[in-house]
Amino acid sequence: MALIARWVEETRPAAVVVDVSVEVALFVRLLGVPVVVMTMPGERTDGPHAVLHLLADHIVAAWARELYEPEWLRPYAAKTSYVGGISRFDEHEILQSAQDRTSVLVLGGQGGCDFDQAMVDATAVQLPEIVWKALGLRGGPSTDDPWPDICAADVVITHAGQNCVADVAAARRPAVVIPQSRPFDEQYVTAETLSKHGLALATSGWPDPQAWRPLIGQAQASDPSKWQRWHTAGAAARAAEAIEITARRYAESTTP
Repeated sequence: MALIARWVEETRPAAVVVDVSVEVALFVRLLGVPVVVMTMPGERTDGPHAVLHLLADHIVAAWARELYEPEWLRPYAAKTSYVGGISRFDEHEILQSAQDRTSVLVLGGQGGCDFDQAMVDATAVQLPEIVWKALGLRGGPSTDDPWPDICAADVVITHAGQNCVADVAAARRPAVVIPQSRPFDEQYVTAETLSKHGLALATSGWPDPQAWRPLIGQAQASDPSKWQRWHTAGAAARAAEAIEITARRYAESTTP
């Protein structure tokens, strides 16, 4: 906190964007700096989050409002921008790939998953007609650029974290989402939203090998164009615009 206070004193920021941390957002706001909060899905009805959303100068929600508008966020609708899923692969060309056999990519992340490389390998032995590849799982390989592998997969199996969901949406790939346990049920709510609106299939936990065959077939038969409803195109630019407008408003109000 001392480092943050010193940085604020030296930098004099027009606004600060805070991701996740209630404590940092409250502290910066108490220092008199406008705060833009990156909010998250889930049941964020606890006292600290209620205070956070009340005092935030602006709120950015990185998903589509028409698909998920939580009741606890509605009182702050006037200062909330639902920008869509933010992916670093926005505007990347969707790469084309033709393969003889159905290919599946199991995509993990830094937050960890309750499925790992060993579980994927065991499933692959039971379903040899499917080409299995995994990235970012415990005990397996990782890459700084999963985009080619996401695009090449006939089906992507992933957790329900915001980044992975946005990346799969940007690639318009059929998907099976396995939500992981996170604070405030963030991933369960995201998976339920995707399943409810037909953007992806959702399952609780890693299915038995024989359950995967119909599940993957069902995913392949889905319409990946529905991912457009997650609004990844231009999402980062919309978030940046909301942040800049908030910063300019503060600068104008403090100009003599």
